[in-house]
Parts: sequence; structure tokens; C-alpha cells
Amino acid sequence: MLNDRFLNYISNYIKLNKDELELLNSKVNERTYLKNQYIVQQGDVCKSANFIISGCTKTFYMDEEGQEHIVMFSIEDWWTSDLGSFITQTPADFNVQCLEPTTLVQFTYEHLEELYTQIPQIERLFRKIIERAFVASQKRIIRNFSLDAKERYKVFRSKYPEIDQRVPQYMIASYLGITKEFLSKIKSKLIHD
Repeated sequence: MLNDRFLNYISNYIKLNKDELELLNSKVNERTYLKNQYIVQQGDVCKSANFIISGCTKTFYMDEEGQEHIVMFSIEDWWTSDLGSFITQTPADFNVQCLEPTTLVQFTYEHLEELYTQIPQIERLFRKIIERAFVASQKRIIRNFSLDAKERYKVFRSKYPEIDQRVPQYMIASYLGITKEFLSKIKSKLIHD
């Protein structure tokens, strides 16, 4: 049975009849991952698009020196995967790891392709999801080029207050492209301002 949280989410974009909902239900999987478990690992092909029912994930790139570069956090009602790997079915550039026990609704590549032809509205849903992801990515690039670290943190905190409370500060520092010590100085300065 499709999860109510997921049904509420998709109803913001599309309306499905009973038969379409039954077909959709037959093509998705609900799975729970443990804290620290990987959903996708760099170098493996991303096998699923994942809607978060509960939990929190980080998407990151590990460079050749073993340095972690966090590019995204995802929480309830968000999607998480290596989208490029999923769409092209080629090795992933990113890791997706659970920061908390995380329950997902998962679409395999094959099942999603079937749903696109059998329920055209599903293709519209995923087009909207990808459009929003693209816009968010573009805005983040602009912020990284145009704002200093303090301003980037202020934007992060205002846009994602729940993530700021759930994720360790050293990970937020990685996401912002700064050291944890510098983030600590920024936070201290904001308290005193």
C-alpha cells in the first residue's frame, strides 16, 4: 500500500485514479535503511529514485585525497539519489548515505520507465521534480559564487532550519565549503551581532 506521505506529495502535482494508484503501488518499493547505510555508492550505478518518508541523507563526493564534499542534504518529502547516474544508468559520481534511520519509497529505473508509458502523468510528476532540482542547483551555484561564507550560512539556516538542527556542524561546514572551525566563528559572530 502506498504511503500516505508519498500520496499527499504526489497529489500536489498530479491526480491519479484508483487503477493508476494500484499500478503505481505495484511498481514501487518501500525500504528502511539504517543510520550510516549507503543508498548509493560512488562508482556503482544508481538503481533507484528515492522519496524520503522519514529520515535524513547526505549526498557527497569523495575526492582522491579522501576529502568529503557534501553537495546536498535531504529530509522528509524530498528526493535523494545520484540523479545523473540514475538517468543515464552509468556509475555514480556521488554517495548517498543515511544520517538517520531512513525510510524511502523507491522507483527502479525499469519500473519508472514502464510507469512513464502506462501513466503519462508520472512523467509529468518527474519532470516537475527534475525542474525544481535544477532550479535549486542553479540558485546554489549563484549563492556559492556571489555570497561570502557568513551569508551562505545565513541563507542555509533560514532556508533549512530543520536540517541545521539535525545535521552535525562539520557536515554543514562541508556543504558550505568551509572548515568547521570557520563555521564555529561565523556562528559565534552571528550570536554577538
